[in-house]
Amino acid sequence: MSNRGFFGVIVAAIILMVISSSIYVVTEYERAVVLRFGRLVQMDVEPGLHFKLPVADKVRKFDGRLLTADMRPESFFTVENKRLIVDSFIKWRIKNVENYYKATGGDERVAAERLASRVADGLRNHFGRRTMHEVVSGRRDELMEELTHSLNLVTEDLLGLEVVDIRVKRIDLPTDVSDSVYARMAADREKEAREYRSKGQEQAEVIRADADRQRAVLEANAYRDAERIRGDGDAKAAAIFAAAYSQDPEFYAFVRSLTAYSNTFKGREDLLVVDPDSDFFRYLKDASGKK
Repeated sequence: MSNRGFFGVIVAAIILMVISSSIYVVTEYERAVVLRFGRLVQMDVEPGLHFKLPVADKVRKFDGRLLTADMRPESFFTVENKRLIVDSFIKWRIKNVENYYKATGGDERVAAERLASRVADGLRNHFGRRTMHEVVSGRRDELMEELTHSLNLVTEDLLGLEVVDIRVKRIDLPTDVSDSVYARMAADREKEAREYRSKGQEQAEVIRADADRQRAVLEANAYRDAERIRGDGDAKAAAIFAAAYSQDPEFYAFVRSLTAYSNTFKGREDLLVVDPDSDFFRYLKDASGKK
């Protein structure tokens, strides 16, 4: 290779190095700023392909996705001066890239530590205005939402961050107070159980008395209906008997005698002592029923 050709290769290599050092890419999940000799000249670079001055410009990229900062367990006091050990975590993301870079230097660890410090102060203030019951009950979610809202009023300007959510993973009681707290909780639950049992017994008495009353009413109504039906049946039977008797008294007497014989002699061991000349056997002696 001649000297001219070798010089051309060197120039081409330098040109490629300059071009490659002038191009940079910001992805959709990244946030970026551009520094020129250490001075911030471009904030929040849009995702895509960009150009910069070689050597003079430096690109700093940050993770723009939702991040998690796990806080160390901290001790807080409630309004009753009860100490709690709270383990929590924070969901956050970059909101203002310029403020974020100026406040933290683009260091995610520094941002998480400063945010955790402010969250700890917020939890301390909020816990200090609430009872233990409010802290450990369902109202804790309301407390976290309030704390998240209050933090977002300042974190964007101071740290360039948005606090998306704050959650408590665990609340422990110190050993020196746990026994007394558990004893008081057990006493409260026993008191509630007694109240529920008392109310249950009272309701049972009311239900039992109402059931007895309904049973008495039903039995009385059933007896009334049965007597009415029985009376109607007797009246109809008497009417049928009277009608049958009026049509043919002799035939009616004959049928009644046969029915009496059937009912009397249906059992093999039955014993009947009757005068043979009595009126009971008159149809056995004579089909016409004459004596």
